[in-house]
Amino acid sequence: MENTTNLILEKLNSWWELIIKNLPNLAVALLVLIVSYFLSILIYRLLKKAINKRINKKSVTNLIARTGSVLIILIGLFLALSALNLSKSITGLLTGAGISGIIIGLALQESLSNSIAGIILSFRKNIRLGDWIDTNDYSGEVIDITLNYVVLKEADNNIVIIPNKLIKENPFKNYSLTTKMRVVLSCGVGYESELEQVEKITKTTIENHFDQDKIDENVEFYFTEFGDSSINFICRFWIYGKSSLEILKAKSKLIIELHKAFNENEINIPFPIRTLDFQNADFINSEHKNDNK
Repeated sequence: MENTTNLILEKLNSWWELIIKNLPNLAVALLVLIVSYFLSILIYRLLKKAINKRINKKSVTNLIARTGSVLIILIGLFLALSALNLSKSITGLLTGAGISGIIIGLALQESLSNSIAGIILSFRKNIRLGDWIDTNDYSGEVIDITLNYVVLKEADNNIVIIPNKLIKENPFKNYSLTTKMRVVLSCGVGYESELEQVEKITKTTIENHFDQDKIDENVEFYFTEFGDSSINFICRFWIYGKSSLEILKAKSKLIIELHKAFNENEINIPFPIRTLDFQNADFINSEHKNDNK
């Protein structure tokens, strides 16, 4: 029992001597950790303030600011371990972090790719909150961009959630990047119509209801083909707008006004006509009767 007590006391004395010997290193390590902690808070606030001036996405701002804060703390931890002459511990931490990073990266590959795509989209100027875009067969207003997905609100008020990776890797059309939009309308008139009059009435109707001089663009009109029941044409003009809904409204308005103008000038918009020939109906019926016999 006495020998055991002596061994314990000797061990405690050796530990105490080691603590006293390394007390300056402990003080330096503790100071480094305290400084790195307060520095990480400062870096977090500065990064958040700086990023908020560039992007207005809270989730992305917090992620980048926290990443910078964690890096400062990690650097402080490594410096503190170096002050304590624990180089082997640093090597072990780095090795463990590397292996853990590989495992986590493989397990969360899809989520990480969406997060990285979300950060990239957040810094892009060609997609912003409030923009109206077409992407991945969906069309709507961008109401949120998170780290994993983009939220669109379609014209029918339905919400569509699209992973960031799909938007980053596929083309998308942004109607909100320009204030001018071109509207294209197709129509057809009867073969008996005076084509010069049709062109004049169409252009006049567009100019009366859509101020092309203000937009500084000309109305375009082209006959395109001899159709089955009509001579077809297209007209193209410009409007101010930032969504595909504005194009639909302009088309609807023009169809109403053009229909009125054509009726007032007795211009026919024919429906498809099919001609059935019954000249040999008796012969066909007789043949059918013979087949039945």
